Order: sequence, then structure tokens, then C-alpha cells
Amino acid sequence: MWWWEGRIRWDELARALLTFLIGLFAIIWYAWRYVNSRKKPPLLPPGPRGLPLIGSLPFLGSNLHQCLDELARRYGPLMKLQLGTKLCVVISSSSVAKEIYKENDIIFSNHDLPIAARIISYGGSNLVRCPYGPTWRAMRRVFNQDLLSNKNLDVSKDLRQKQIQKMVSELHSNAGNSVNVGEIAFATSLNLLESMLWGDRLKCEAIEGDFQQLVMETIKLLTRPNISDFFPFVAWFDVRGIERRMRKCISRLDKIYEAIIERRMNLDGVDDGKAEDATGGKDFLSILINVMKDDDPKKPITWTNIKALITDIMVGGTSTIATTVEWAMAELIHKPEIKNKVQEELKAVVGAESRVDESHIPRLSYLHAVLKETLRLHAVVPLLVPRVPSQSCVVGGYSIPKGAQVMTNVWAIQRDPAVWDNPLEFGPERFLGNVVLINDFSFFPFGSGRRKCAGLPLVERLLPLIVATLLHMFEWRVPDSEKLDLREKFGVTLTKANPLVAIALPRFHPPWRCTTD
Repeated sequence: MWWWEGRIRWDELARALLTFLIGLFAIIWYAWRYVNSRKKPPLLPPGPRGLPLIGSLPFLGSNLHQCLDELARRYGPLMKLQLGTKLCVVISSSSVAKEIYKENDIIFSNHDLPIAARIISYGGSNLVRCPYGPTWRAMRRVFNQDLLSNKNLDVSKDLRQKQIQKMVSELHSNAGNSVNVGEIAFATSLNLLESMLWGDRLKCEAIEGDFQQLVMETIKLLTRPNISDFFPFVAWFDVRGIERRMRKCISRLDKIYEAIIERRMNLDGVDDGKAEDATGGKDFLSILINVMKDDDPKKPITWTNIKALITDIMVGGTSTIATTVEWAMAELIHKPEIKNKVQEELKAVVGAESRVDESHIPRLSYLHAVLKETLRLHAVVPLLVPRVPSQSCVVGGYSIPKGAQVMTNVWAIQRDPAVWDNPLEFGPERFLGNVVLINDFSFFPFGSGRRKCAGLPLVERLLPLIVATLLHMFEWRVPDSEKLDLREKFGVTLTKANPLVAIALPRFHPPWRCTTD
């Protein structure tokens, strides 16, 4: 070949050098091919072997978060479990959580959709269960910009204060008697959310009837494990009756929503966006209706989305707030020296004979530390909402397949002795002036990333207001016939194994007329 023939000694030297380089390149290329052909793709995370067909289901106790923590100590912070036909991956460390929620957040931006959640979310039409995409972004925009903006929350302040007064009046009427603190917190949070959703103008028998019982029933059904979720081939039989009961609940809730929406639509001024509550601000339902009528292409929501969002707020808000209030009160009754510090702070900021106002909340630094410590020690959603990767992904050196269910044991992460001093002790002082832990995924009780709890601004308003009022207005003690324990009961929310029953003794009379009207 013309380009290979050598005519002088330099050409022969160049030819020899080129021949050597080609041969060396060929050897390196074949060696690279050989090494790569022997490389294996990343393996699945380690985990217990399990039994054929049913996997590890028989070996998991009732308190799933504790069982998963024990298994993680044996198999590591990234662990796989076969639960029936479902492959689950469990995260139990802040470093792995960071890879999920920060470095690969988009891949893990879809939530799992079990049967009960699919029904109550109207087929994934709410904010929690909606697949990540344009519809979810539109609802998130409505939730953040229209519903839970600081301006809109501020104008509904008087409605919240009225419900707090109602709670105090009822406790005064039962002074000296045993009360179920969890039930008080649940009823109060439900009333608070109702007042913000549709104000005081909508009163009908449907709402006043069995609405609270329906909300409680749906929460209970969501917490129950469903065999059909682990074995889809038996879903048609609905072995535990969860699907049938949930459809019945959502059907009754749907009728209530329809009645509420119809009454709201019939009120003067709704069509031109002027429906206002007693405070002069629009309630959530009016805002949602007007957003839908505006036909904004950036906020394309439907009637189904509106009803699903209402369910989001009622079910998610009441269970989260009530559970945290009960745990906080239990810990404070158990540790009277900490309770006294909170009450001293309230006395200094609020005043001995004054009621707690929302304007006081930002100045109650020790109360905020107490609530953070409560959420650390008793993570309200211990496994968060499970994520489902949209594509296979390598995390921590292991492969997480597309479609796997990824559970984050935030309960275990927030009790990690490698991060927290005396992790099982209730010590609010650890949160005074400490913001580093929140940034390194050692403390994230409401999740993180794009799918972080959207209702957090609402929780941050209501939770400290309820707890501060309970502690400022009343002295609390456990009846002699009751024993205070801090055992847990696993569910979608981490409740007490035994309800907190306590006696509320007024510290002073409220500065308003006691009435439950």
C-alpha cells in the first residue's frame, strides 16, 4: 500500500514505530474488553433470604419500623426485602438518604400507590400520590401559592383562634376529669382545618354528622397492611375487605364534598371571586373553585383534584397534628422539669393571664425545640411515604431496580447513636441553635426534596399553637388509676400504643367567655 512503503531509513523507523503502537493498542483494547466482560453489574442490596412466594412477610413484627431497624443492623443501611411479590429497599442512614433525596431526587420523585391510597386519592389525583409531572407541579403551585401562602394563612387567623377558644372552653368544662388528649387534639385539628377549608359560612347536616368518623375510618384503613398489595393476583378477592370499606368511605366523603361545593357555589359572590369568610379572607374551597374557573394553563385542576386535595388536607393534617400533640404532651408530663421550662417561657412571652396568640409563636424558642425533639424521637410518619424509582439507579454501590418500593426508616435515622448523643433521651436542648443536623439528613421528619410534605406551613402554624395553649392554660397530670407509658404502635403515623389519658387543671380562667357555640 502506498502509505506503508518505506523509501528511506526514517520511513522504516516510522513504520516500525507505527506497527508497535498498533500492536500495543490492540493488546490494550483486548485487555479492556476482557476485563469489562468479566465485570458484573451492581448487585441488589443485601438482605434476608426469605421464603418462596411470601418472602420475609412472616418474620416482620407489628412494629415494622423497629423490625427494619434490627435487620439493618445486620444487613446494613441499604437493605432489600422481598414482601410477597413486591421488592422493597429500606434506607436506614443519613448518607444513603442524601443519595436518594438530593443526588437522585428526580428519579425517586414518585410515591407508591397501594390500593387504599389509590381509592382515597381518587386514582392518584391528590398531591401526595399524584405521579411526578405537569399535573403534580400544577397542584403543588396551587397548594403553595394560593392556599398556603403567608398572606392567606394570616387572614384566616381569627378562625383558628375561635377553634382554639372552643378547645379551651371544653377543657374548662371538664376540669378535674380525665380526658383523652389524642381525641382532644384530633377534634381540634379537624375543626381548625374545616374552618380554613370552608369557613364558618357552610354549616350543613352532612358536615356536622359523621364527617369526623369518616376521616378517622379512612386513616385507620390506610394504616392497615393489605394482602392485596403484596399479592396482586388475589386483589380481586379483597381478602381483608379494605378496598370495599375504603370505597364505601370515599363514596360517603364524596357526597359530603359535593354538598359542600354545591352550597359554596350557591353563595353570592363565588362566581366573581368574592366569597369571603368572617375574617374578610377567602377560605380554601373558594380559592380552589376560582383557580379552576380561571382556566389558567399553569394550574389545570379539576373537580376531582379539588376533592382529592381536600382529602389530602383533612386526612394528612389531622393525623399528623393530633399524633404529634399527643406525643409532645406525653413526653412533657413524663418530664415535668422540661414542661416547667416551657410554661416559664410562655409566662414570659405571653403573660400569665393572657391567651396564646399566633404572634407569640416565633418567640417561643424552647417550645420549638420541644416540638422538634418530639418529631425526632417519635417520627410522625416513621417510614415516610415510600418512593418508587422511575428508572433503575445505583445507590450506595447497589442497584435499585425501577419500580421497587423504597422505604426510608426516618425513625431509625433520627435515633442513630453515631449522630445523636443519648438518642433515646428526650432532650430539647439539642435543638437550641442547631441547624446543621437538618441539612445533613439526620433530621427530616417531613421528608425532603421535591416530594417533601407540602402541608408543612400549615403544620408549623397549628402544631405549636395547640401545644402552647394546652400548656399555658392548664396544668396536666396522669390520673392515679392510669399509668403513663411511651410505647409505640406502628402505622402510617406512629401513635401511642395506649392513648394518653390525663387530667387538665386550669391555671387561670381564659380571657374570653367560656362557650362552645
